[in-house]
Amino acid sequence: MNKITIGQIQNAPIIDKNIYGHFSEHLGHCIYGGIFVGKDSPIPNVNGMRTDVVEAMKRLKVPVLRWPGGCFADEYHWRDGVGKERRRMVNTNWGGTVEDNSFGTHEFMELCRQVGCAPYVNINVGSGTVREMAEWVEYMNSDGDSTTVRERWANGRKAPFDVKYWGIGNENWGGGGNMRPEYYADVYRQFQTYCRTYGDNVPYKIACGPDTANYEWTEVLMRNAGNYMDALTLHYYTITKEWADKGSATDFDDALYFETLRKANYMDELITKHSAIMDRYDPTRRVALLVDEWGCWHNVEPGTNPGFLYQQNAMRDAMVAALSLNIFNRHSARVRMTNIAQVVNVLQSIILTDDEKMVLTPTYHVFDLFKGHMDAELMQCMLECPKLENGMERLSVSASQKNGVITLTIANFTDETAVQVEGIHARRISARVLSATPQAYNSFDAPNRVSPEVFNRFETTESGINLTMPACSIVSLSFDVNHPDI
Repeated sequence: MNKITIGQIQNAPIIDKNIYGHFSEHLGHCIYGGIFVGKDSPIPNVNGMRTDVVEAMKRLKVPVLRWPGGCFADEYHWRDGVGKERRRMVNTNWGGTVEDNSFGTHEFMELCRQVGCAPYVNINVGSGTVREMAEWVEYMNSDGDSTTVRERWANGRKAPFDVKYWGIGNENWGGGGNMRPEYYADVYRQFQTYCRTYGDNVPYKIACGPDTANYEWTEVLMRNAGNYMDALTLHYYTITKEWADKGSATDFDDALYFETLRKANYMDELITKHSAIMDRYDPTRRVALLVDEWGCWHNVEPGTNPGFLYQQNAMRDAMVAALSLNIFNRHSARVRMTNIAQVVNVLQSIILTDDEKMVLTPTYHVFDLFKGHMDAELMQCMLECPKLENGMERLSVSASQKNGVITLTIANFTDETAVQVEGIHARRISARVLSATPQAYNSFDAPNRVSPEVFNRFETTESGINLTMPACSIVSLSFDVNHPDI
């Protein structure tokens, strides 16, 4: 019997809702066609934003959205994307396509308004200037009567946008300038100085952190610039095979399925080790660790532009999402935002579109199952279960409580299995399950092949519940402990 024991944590951290954040880059059809179709499109839209995509994001209560990149951020110049005359450029990072900048600052803020999420703006450090950044912050946040603010007025916005989250550079160890950590730390300190406060809006300054296991980068940044940042980022993608041949998103065997899980589970070790370095310089954990790019990276779908990173999304990806979100929840004392890459049509997206068609991926449904954790207090989960051959536990779990409701999410990676849950005393229980073979996915012809269902394969006990989880499944349970006898 697999056993989960739920308990309270003294001074428990809150699972920040921003852990359930997303990422949108000028890459492939994430923005154009995926989110933005223009006001004159026959596809239903509001101010150019696809109505179906916006409504799907609203149902998830998407808390924060990162933009304009990614790699694109460090060749993006914000004035190219404001006003009536927009500068055309070639997107040299992704596919060599023409970027007409019809989706810029005002359009992004309109998207965030419609979705109801906070904007996270990534600044160009790699090819930009301090003045360019300072004027963008002023353009977005100042209510003064300056030439830059008047430019915003002329473009149709009188009130400030009040953007809080500012990422100062992206992957500056690589495509964002190939910088050494010592050099970037100094550049970061310079840029952040001019990321000014306007009114009551104090900017939340986010430094570019390491790629995967680059622990030296974290050490140097925390030592040399930790006092000047609110957060440090971490990027890690789950690549099942190797960079040159990452493997198909849908055509794989059980061995590759379990290898994907093993590599995804590496996230736990990365967060643990980077957090340990941060703890030495920041024992109160003032500085957050943001995993603002994560997810599965497979080969593109056959026949698509390799620079557009369009891949299908199977139940295997959903299992990785559940595993990752449980890891983030458990590390919520340090991890306070994550952004899966990316929201539409790119990498491990939650939504796929094809002209007027739209489909929700299995990964979308995982975010829906997990949203009860948002802004809830983390609970302890003691897990007793057998190990898989790759050394992982066969289950992944996290629990939280908010307003008298406990949310418990469990991922079962293998065959049907019985699970005993102890430590929860409630009779009012609701549950949903997502289950399918690892290779199953939703298509435009079969959009509901993998979708959540009501789960009722459980029975209450004096100390909790017993449940039977289907093979390759994710279960979300909600316990109303305010009504234990109902």
